Amino acid sequence: MTDTDVAVHDASGSPKPPTVPDARRRRSLPWWAVPAVLLVVALSLPFSTLYVPGLFHGALNSPSTLHLLALCLIFGGLATSYDLLYGRVGLLSFGHALYFACGAYAAALLMSVLNLSLLWSALIAVVGGTLLALVLGAVSLRVNGIALAMVTLAFAEAGSILVSRDPGRWTGGEEGLALNTETIPAAFVGVVNTVNLYWVAVGYVVVVLAVVWWLAGTPVGRVWQGIRANEQRVAVLGINPYPYKLVAFTAGGGLASLGGVAYLLVNGGVTPGITTAEFTLTLLVMVALGGAGTRWGPLLGAALYTYAENRLLQSGGTFDALPAWIEAPLSQPLFVLGTLFVLMVFFFPGGMVALPGRIRSALGDRRAESARKVDDS
Repeated sequence: MTDTDVAVHDASGSPKPPTVPDARRRRSLPWWAVPAVLLVVALSLPFSTLYVPGLFHGALNSPSTLHLLALCLIFGGLATSYDLLYGRVGLLSFGHALYFACGAYAAALLMSVLNLSLLWSALIAVVGGTLLALVLGAVSLRVNGIALAMVTLAFAEAGSILVSRDPGRWTGGEEGLALNTETIPAAFVGVVNTVNLYWVAVGYVVVVLAVVWWLAGTPVGRVWQGIRANEQRVAVLGINPYPYKLVAFTAGGGLASLGGVAYLLVNGGVTPGITTAEFTLTLLVMVALGGAGTRWGPLLGAALYTYAENRLLQSGGTFDALPAWIEAPLSQPLFVLGTLFVLMVFFFPGGMVALPGRIRSALGDRRAESARKVDDS
């Protein structure tokens, strides 16, 4: 006879049913299981010759596919760094692209003008972008809400104008800057080394996710949750929200600067398109599409958005057979992506990561309704 076969008696002497262990608890996976599996999948893609028709133009380990996946990962990490402000703390910033551009342009200039190595250029660019985020955040965070969005927008527009006007003929103006291949290792140059650039993108995403998840689990992260829920209540409890918001602003800017360096390597150069406020709005769309304030939402939303935009740009001429009034808007990727985003937000609030829960809830409601009908009959 086992311990579970012995009935336990309560104070009145009546037997209690034996305790049955919760099977769901025993089957629950550790927190690191899903990230470990996803990391293994990401690391195995360059060794896979699998061809997925309709999704990619070549095999998974082909240069074109790896380049697209690398861009998806970089923008996924960048969106996660932006979600550190927007989703974790509730700070609406329209200037996050400024720090991404700072990392890319600073590294490109240091390698082309001063002929510094990739390591030193990347280090100086990330430190410079972090300090820029610290200084601008110290000024911007004196206000909240829409005022904060407008102040960060003003800083972003100033940076964009500075890059496009090309003072001193350093930024390249509208043409941008090409990567100086003489100052970087040969392993990162050429199409044949696309797999190494893919490793750079994977490394960047791992760093961003590790930093964001670690910060979210610290006491600082718990204060961020309180600020997002009700900043005034946090202040009433005797906690000054300003330094905590500044930490999030600075950390997000530093991670974005690191992403700019990774983007410079993967893309082989940098253009002023990444300096505009519209680019930050794209990050906001990515975060909202995946699910703001969630663990995987920003990464998933950014990867899907980047993939869809790339495939829509490559599908030019697909809608030529349609009437002009249909062909004109459908030939614009931003129109298609904007429409899909509006439909997603309207029908599936909470982003893509909320879809499984909503589907389970809908199925549970349907089963409960069916059970009620059976009982009534």
